[in-house]
Amino acid sequence: MNLPTDLKYANSHEWCKLADNAATCGISDYAQDQLGDVVFVEVPEVGRSVEAGEAIAVVESVKSASDIYAPVSGTVVSVNEALADSPELVNDSPYADGWLFVIEPNDASEADALMDASGYEASVA
Repeated sequence: MNLPTDLKYANSHEWCKLADNAATCGISDYAQDQLGDVVFVEVPEVGRSVEAGEAIAVVESVKSASDIYAPVSGTVVSVNEALADSPELVNDSPYADGWLFVIEPNDASEADALMDASGYEASVA
């Protein structure tokens, strides 16, 4: 299982990378592996305000559809448009090309409540 140590992780399997008042978010390698082949991704609308823990996106695989939750509160400022034509990027590259959305956090310290890589790894073991 690939778990970059520079990311924060939610119990619900989202990852978050904070940089320059922006939180880039996606689903973990563990989550994409559990889902199987991703066939569709519904990303949120740019400009949408969200609360941490709120369902914000949907990832559909050959097995099931899963809600994706916002790891921090804030405003969606960008979405990964490439996923519309290539949802498999979530499987192939969950931490790079398969990111889902970027949130401008209301309070970046909310990310402190998320797990580091070792905590997340222990939670899914």
